[in-house]
Amino acid sequence: MIPKVEWAALLEAANTLHQAEVPKEQVEGYECDEAFLHKMHHVLLEVEVLEGTLQCPESGRLFPISRGIPNMLLSDEETES
Repeated sequence: MIPKVEWAALLEAANTLHQAEVPKEQVEGYECDEAFLHKMHHVLLEVEVLEGTLQCPESGRLFPISRGIPNMLLSDEETES
């Protein structure tokens, strides 16, 4: 599962949220690195964004997050072709 992590996005998010220091590159042999696995577990599974926004990397569109729930619904104007 770790090879599927977008490292650049994870680093940016962790730095923005001032969370555990995430290595700049995937650690070789990470399966046996207890400290690395604890950091990844914390950043990926224990950090919860309650208020803020998500940004689509392709379109740049912002999705608001309120009380921990992202609103990813499109407006009527966005659904018209």
